[in-house]
Amino acid sequence: MGELIAVLSGKGGTGKTSLCAGIATALAAEGKSVLCIDCDIGLRNLDISLAMADSCALSFVDVYRGGYSLSEAAVHPLYPSLSFLTAPVNMTADEIDTRAFSDMLRKARRMYNYIFLDAPAGLDAGFRLCAQHADRIILVTNPEPSAIRDAASTGHRLEIMGKNQIRIIVNRVRKKLMDATKRTVDDVMDDAGLPLLGIVPEDENVTLAAAFEKPLLKYTRKGAAAACRRIARRILGLSEPVSIR
Repeated sequence: MGELIAVLSGKGGTGKTSLCAGIATALAAEGKSVLCIDCDIGLRNLDISLAMADSCALSFVDVYRGGYSLSEAAVHPLYPSLSFLTAPVNMTADEIDTRAFSDMLRKARRMYNYIFLDAPAGLDAGFRLCAQHADRIILVTNPEPSAIRDAASTGHRLEIMGKNQIRIIVNRVRKKLMDATKRTVDDVMDDAGLPLLGIVPEDENVTLAAAFEKPLLKYTRKGAAAACRRIARRILGLSEPVSIR
């Protein structure tokens, strides 16, 4: 059975969607079958980060209503083991049929090694929809103290929901700033109160790759792309050091 991973953030602007796409493509590059589902209803943009904006992807509602099968999900042109379902346009998260959504995810577990749910920012219905089904939760934050505090609060909410497989990724980290403030990886872990899955450096290539409609991992091998590869290897259970490089 495949593993279902929800990628969450308590606040917007953390780069959650870009990381979801980067990690998913890194796992596909490792030969794993991956399904990405954009659950940010109304503000969907995972297709841009995946470089699949022209894919005419089905929405997950199209699939769970029975009009289409999971096998008809859009397939990535450069990563054939990576498939994608977008979010519906004219709905709200409160209107999602949670039972049908859950049934669809059970079927997806039998077809894919990993299913990624890219959740909307915030703690509303879309957040809960993704979190309640996840085997593992990736909580994305930034290195600013306020963002780390927000991540700690979000992690506490998830634990109240009964979730214990929670790991944080600190995104958009500037090494010089961390050195100047004398903050370390251990400081971040202590402040968040959660285990660390990875640190991702600030990298303009994330924006450039999206602008040129290329997957980040095909655009560059350094910076954020290299960090996504390391995180993917940790998800696979392989040993990779946590570092900014």
